[in-house]
Amino acid sequence: MISFDIKNNLIKQAMERLEEVLHGKSGVMMRVMVCVFSGGHILLEDIPGLGKTTVALAAARVLGLTFGRVQCTNDLLPTDVTGLNIFRAEKGIFEFHPGPIFNNLVLVDEINRATPKTQSALLEAMGEEQTTIDGVTYRMASPFIVAATQNPIEHSGTFPLPESQMDRFMIKAAVGYPDRDSERGILRSGSQKEMIENLAPVFTADDVAACQRYISNEVVISDKILDYVLTISDATRRHPMVETGISTRGAMVLCRAAKCTAWMRGRDYVVPEDVKLFAHDILSHRLQMISKSGDDARNLISSILAETPVP
Repeated sequence: MISFDIKNNLIKQAMERLEEVLHGKSGVMMRVMVCVFSGGHILLEDIPGLGKTTVALAAARVLGLTFGRVQCTNDLLPTDVTGLNIFRAEKGIFEFHPGPIFNNLVLVDEINRATPKTQSALLEAMGEEQTTIDGVTYRMASPFIVAATQNPIEHSGTFPLPESQMDRFMIKAAVGYPDRDSERGILRSGSQKEMIENLAPVFTADDVAACQRYISNEVVISDKILDYVLTISDATRRHPMVETGISTRGAMVLCRAAKCTAWMRGRDYVVPEDVKLFAHDILSHRLQMISKSGDDARNLISSILAETPVP
């Protein structure tokens, strides 16, 4: 089991190994780490070819997590995700064959191509960490993280994610184009497939689960910080540009991410900077704006953070 007095060195080592194969993606990798260690899910929205799939696979390797992949299409069935019971005539019984969702880190590629019925199967797994098949409930692996991707430009044959599904994602982030030097390194090294397959794990699944419990139980968030989070949430609910503000679940997620950020920075208590660091990625996709521009939501969060007194 991991020793918490050396965990900062292990996280640093994990990030260094990831940066060897993921040039210029330290920002998105840090967001993935926050989701993993706080038990949240992440939605990576960007155009094809920027390494969304590579990020998820590399994270699973370094963190010692089992990896499953769901390639979403219009004809994908819920049982293609969750698994199904198959009758074995020679035994006279049904046997359950688990689907790819029964892994620690599950990549759901182009999630908005799945039909609403299939998305609902994912919703139960993400929200309840369980799935029900033929009346039998199965628990997800521990830890369980969904890393979903979607293309923000192509709309043909897609089904926009409902608000309830969007709310299940702790963070929504873009991978973004690499800087020139990083892209030069990618072009020089060519395919990263073999390098990722050879990545040595720094953690194990049990280590990650232990870290999640430690962060949840041992990292302290004071009443002043809770009031700070509540003030931010309340400001979104009262703003004239917002139809629906941050829910209680959204405020809880912001607290969980702040506790994880504090832990990754070597503290067992939360400060306001921990709350603010990923606030845009956590809150923006939860706001229902009168104007439907995503930039409006992010600009609003910036304005609220700037106007809210820091404790």
